[in-house]
Amino acid sequence: MVAPNTIVVSGEAIAAYGFSGGHPFGPDRHEAFMREFNASGLNGRVRSLQPRTATDEELESFHTQRYIDFVRERCAAGLGFLDGGDTPAQRGLFESSCAVVGATLVAAEALVRGDARRAFVPIAGLHHAARDAAAGFCVFNDIGVAIEQLRAKHGIKRFAYVDIDAHHGDGVYYGFENDPDVAFADLHEDGRSLYPGTGAADEIGSGAAAGTKLNLPLPPGSGDAEFRVAWAQALAHVAAAKPEFIILQCGADSIAGDPITHMQFSIAAHAQAARDLIALAEKIGHGRVLALGGGGYNRRNLALGWTGVVREMVEATGRN
Repeated sequence: MVAPNTIVVSGEAIAAYGFSGGHPFGPDRHEAFMREFNASGLNGRVRSLQPRTATDEELESFHTQRYIDFVRERCAAGLGFLDGGDTPAQRGLFESSCAVVGATLVAAEALVRGDARRAFVPIAGLHHAARDAAAGFCVFNDIGVAIEQLRAKHGIKRFAYVDIDAHHGDGVYYGFENDPDVAFADLHEDGRSLYPGTGAADEIGSGAAAGTKLNLPLPPGSGDAEFRVAWAQALAHVAAAKPEFIILQCGADSIAGDPITHMQFSIAAHAQAARDLIALAEKIGHGRVLALGGGGYNRRNLALGWTGVVREMVEATGRN
């Protein structure tokens, strides 16, 4: 029997990442996805892996040691916030944050080894976390750590980061603003109407990286027609970079009906993004696409959107 070409990393360690008390990013998001994923039958067509705990050394490849220690100490106390008021410091949050980073690393390392060509992690893609600060429900930036670890330990040089979450991926953008080897394409609701207020079209990278970053802010209420126009630009930008590794942050809060955003994409937009990036990765030759769940606060939307992404990954084996 041919081994599945798609990996899904899931489990209680990352399911625990979330906030209590009716917070939008509740710990039930993992189970909402898993119910739909299992009901679809896709669970029998992928290779399932468990998360691991990222080490301090791995976290330090993107984050400062001072910030890591701050998170550990504040979460042990379980008091206050890790930022200005969006990200509560809860007991156990340090451990689950390390598991999210570890889950992304498990997936990324499996792709580099050639164990599979595509991978998905539902509770991951914490794109707001900065190198030295938490932000927007995000404690550690698993994307940034993965990029730094893959380049240091596995010799991957050229990356493409693609983000269709309704919120701008500011932690990734500013984390690699001056890095010409990280191509960046981000479709998001215009920052003038939505957190974090960044991601203007003129933010194209700095210094040697000028032109390697593409921000595509869309008006509130944008639907699939607007998505298709912007997506064509994003895909061309990524293709021109000829990346050796592609990361898709497929936050479901850009799907119509999310309680904290104003976007109106259909489920089909997320499937198209996954399908097109998979086809591009296959054309380049390596096939490596790592998709991360990101945001999404309507549980039905995230379940359907993420399951659709995994379906594209599984069915790509017959297409490519």
